[in-house]
Amino acid sequence: MKLQYLERALAASRDGKPSAIATHLTSGLQSLIEGTEIEGNLEIDITLKAGIQSALADDRSNTIETSSGNIFVEVFNPKLRCFIVGAVHIAQPLSRMFAELDYQVTVIDPRTAWATDARFPQIELSTEWPDEALQRLKPDKRSAIITLTHDPKLDDPGLIEALKSPAFYIGALGSRKTHGSRLKRLEENGFNQQELSRIRGPVGLNIGAISPAEIAISILGEVTAVLHADRIKVREPT
Repeated sequence: MKLQYLERALAASRDGKPSAIATHLTSGLQSLIEGTEIEGNLEIDITLKAGIQSALADDRSNTIETSSGNIFVEVFNPKLRCFIVGAVHIAQPLSRMFAELDYQVTVIDPRTAWATDARFPQIELSTEWPDEALQRLKPDKRSAIITLTHDPKLDDPGLIEALKSPAFYIGALGSRKTHGSRLKRLEENGFNQQELSRIRGPVGLNIGAISPAEIAISILGEVTAVLHADRIKVREPT
């Protein structure tokens, strides 16, 4: 692999841009793919380009069979991101679990007594209001957003910004009754039923979770299921 291609691919990933390096396993011909730009001596035809885009979408390096031989596509996607609104007890194990899966995690809570390094070691913290934080952080299609506070003053602004974003997962903690009231408030803010159906609430898989750690597992399981929805059948939000 050419060092210059590797350095550029890693830099693109750090900047939040997907890229890939395609290498012909017999000839050694190689090209770097960054968005619509292609650089290198390996010809990328329409079929190979579609395979590369599929590998990027699956977030998985892959070998593609072509008429000229096998081509290895190494994927360099930006890190998945998780934004947790509410530095509550559930957020502590949840943030650690996401970090273990190599998500870039940010816990957002303007309550500085809750959002502390002592409670969230090695986790990025924001003490901005949730809407301000999400406007600055700009969640994308590789982002999950989860609200946990039960406080409409904090959760609702976060959900409003979440619904404006292309985040692949939006979840909100609370009972079905709480979620119903939440949806009515968001509808009054101009969101339609199709938009509101993106919010998974009550958040998490139904595994009978009770403790904060168990609830965190249920949330992480549902986020993972949605992330890989093309491979498995997941329940629709209710």
